[in-house]
Amino acid sequence: MVSTSIRRAIAKKLRANTTPHERILWRALKELPLEGTHFRRQAPIGRYVVDFFCPAKRLIIELDGGHHNDDEAAERDRERQLWLENEGYRVLRFWNSEITADLTAVLERIYVELYGSREADVAPLKHRRRG
Repeated sequence: MVSTSIRRAIAKKLRANTTPHERILWRALKELPLEGTHFRRQAPIGRYVVDFFCPAKRLIIELDGGHHNDDEAAERDRERQLWLENEGYRVLRFWNSEITADLTAVLERIYVELYGSREADVAPLKHRRRG
């Protein structure tokens, strides 16, 4: 298992080298009028570093580029997602092309995952720190 300090260093490096699609989604997540919704980017969870994480809802958002079509990468993604889901996280995956083609649809899907429906009222989200 990789130490916590190494995972944090990796996450910091990834935050400094975000992809254009990650930057687009990050700006959009920060502009959403969702009171109390807090996302982290390139957050270490277990032995992985996830693209975006909402601790209050244990929601992870992953962006996938074309290299995720490769059989080996797809298998690693599947194993990673299974581990995260077994730990109680929900994982949403989007292709980079979805971010550029229809960002509004991506944000609506995220909203539904956070609040249950497109018509749901925004409610402050609070996460509980695990000891």
